[in-house]
Amino acid sequence: MSQIEQRVTRSGPGCLVQVLWFIFVGFWASQIWLVLAWFLNLTIIGLPIGMWMLNRIPQVALLREPAQLTTVVHSPDGRITLRQTELPQHSFLLRALYFLLIGWWFSLVWLEVAWIFCATILLFPFGIAMFASAPKVVSLRRT
Repeated sequence: MSQIEQRVTRSGPGCLVQVLWFIFVGFWASQIWLVLAWFLNLTIIGLPIGMWMLNRIPQVALLREPAQLTTVVHSPDGRITLRQTELPQHSFLLRALYFLLIGWWFSLVWLEVAWIFCATILLFPFGIAMFASAPKVVSLRRT
């Protein structure tokens, strides 16, 4: 009997460092980064750079490294095989269509609400989670 288990691997600083980074740097830097990214998205020439910047919001706000590899554990006949692959993404056409119809405007609202949540103590964890999911909201990018 075969079993397949997928686990997304991440690397980066610990939770305490991420919280301190956000409080002292990420809070204001992420807002500047967001405004600059959306300014670039308003131009056709700046759109690729603006999209790249929006997908990097978790890094700017939280120092969170995006997961790049998936570890697959496969045991077909009792022998364990490990394989690391790139994280599979949705098709380019689906992601582009989503961005054109929903992602371009909804991600701006999503990230501004996340920024406001982070300004409050009670909603801070929700704001952090919203920042972390920014690439999914912008263009369905799996992280």
